[in-house]
Amino acid sequence: MSSEAQLTPMMAQYRRIKGELPKDALLLFRLGDFYEMFFEDAQTGAQLLNLSLTARNGVPMCGLPHHAANGYIARILKAGRKVAICDQTEDAKPGKLVNREVTQILSPGTHF
Repeated sequence: MSSEAQLTPMMAQYRRIKGELPKDALLLFRLGDFYEMFFEDAQTGAQLLNLSLTARNGVPMCGLPHHAANGYIARILKAGRKVAICDQTEDAKPGKLVNREVTQILSPGTHF
């Protein structure tokens, strides 16, 4: 049994979206009032942004409040990394996976 089979629907959604992005982009994944980073992105993001690295079910994760995201995004871009912003495209409903889409991919060259 592969580890992919153990993923929750939300984590499977994250992995699918992450797989469609440029390899050097950090994915900020909207979960309610936070943008979360998982796996390698969480390890890189936590180090780059001085955030606490935690884990859930063995998956490394770190998050930042969405209202403060611009400052964090600027720091990621300044460090020479791309950022993909994945937002919720519908309101959350209990028991249903929220649809999410990448709304922006920012690279250091596009940031002023």
